[in-house]
Amino acid sequence: MRVDILTKEYPPNIYGGAGVHVAELVRALRDRGDVDARVRAFGVPVVEEGTTGYADLPDLASANAAVRTMGVDLAMAGDCEGADLVHSHTWYANFAGHVASLLGGMPHVVSAHSLEPMRPWKAEQLGGGYRVSSFVERTAYEAAAAVIAVSEGMRQDVLRSYPSIDPDRVKVVHNGIDSQLWQRHEDADTVRRHGVDPDGRSVIFVGRITRQKGLPYLLRAAAQLPPDVQLVLCAGSPDTPEIMAEVEGLMQELRATRQGVVWIPEMLPRAEVVALLSAATVFACPSIYEPLGIVNLEAMACEVPVVATATGGIPEVVVDGETGWLVPIEQVQDGSGIPLDADRFVADLAHALNDAVSDTDRAAAMGQAGRTRAVDAFSWATIGDRTMEVYQDVVGRHG
Repeated sequence: MRVDILTKEYPPNIYGGAGVHVAELVRALRDRGDVDARVRAFGVPVVEEGTTGYADLPDLASANAAVRTMGVDLAMAGDCEGADLVHSHTWYANFAGHVASLLGGMPHVVSAHSLEPMRPWKAEQLGGGYRVSSFVERTAYEAAAAVIAVSEGMRQDVLRSYPSIDPDRVKVVHNGIDSQLWQRHEDADTVRRHGVDPDGRSVIFVGRITRQKGLPYLLRAAAQLPPDVQLVLCAGSPDTPEIMAEVEGLMQELRATRQGVVWIPEMLPRAEVVALLSAATVFACPSIYEPLGIVNLEAMACEVPVVATATGGIPEVVVDGETGWLVPIEQVQDGSGIPLDADRFVADLAHALNDAVSDTDRAAAMGQAGRTRAVDAFSWATIGDRTMEVYQDVVGRHG
């Protein structure tokens, strides 16, 4: 079976969880030996057999970003002739998959990593482009032969956002983790080089500066941590100047009242992230929208317990009281995910973080349980097998 994987992100051009997912899924599919997985990605990916990169079209250089995206998609779509199935990831590549399916008659499978209706704040970032991205996503999802949701929480979001989709067409295949690449490795020199004391207690956050990641809530909660507990933020790639300004302002306020606030804005090599995770007492995931959260799996694989919001697919990964703490949240039901009571959410987040750092032996035991869960339930070989089952079902029905 030939499957063309269509994606914006692919190594070395990865900046989020969807890109990690695609890279690992492709490797798992190719390792099976019974599928010809061809990658079509934005930009110029690493040179490898079966992978093609697509640069922006020069004629669209001055166009809106959403229009530039659609230009790349059209170039991709024309090269999918002969595929048995096309599989697109995120709205950036959904248009390519939809057009390829119309041109070639092959079925189109969509992976739901996030949903435009659940991220209305993107209108701040994209303006009219957000209306275009929403149109592209809706059209592709409603026409797709199957939608793969990365969690049951995401599946429910898909059905709420696009109620015309047949529920039988929406399948759950969780994200995975490479537990060999992500495992505990202590490197005190690297940790100290980033301004962190490896012998002290610390709370670590790893993620982009976006509304959905909830970093402002974490910064407010951190003010209530014991004075010796460090806060380590591996946080960059802000969506908008507004969210960046908000985070910078809160950071200044926090640094005015406590020591040990470390902000690393650049994207670090995996080995350095692993070192920082391995030195941490607890990992914080204050997201208000998270379809699954690969970052939680990465932390768990490094034996770090997780304090995370009980939203989206997170409760399918983090087991409250066993591998970490789930922080309750009541959210506005307009797609934004904003807490109904932000002060209450911040207080609950602070309480969970304080509980986590109060007993380092208990935290370490939870971290070990997290590693076991990540290895047993979220291997990429398993995700590859389950994805292949979706492909075979779709192609069988299509034929």
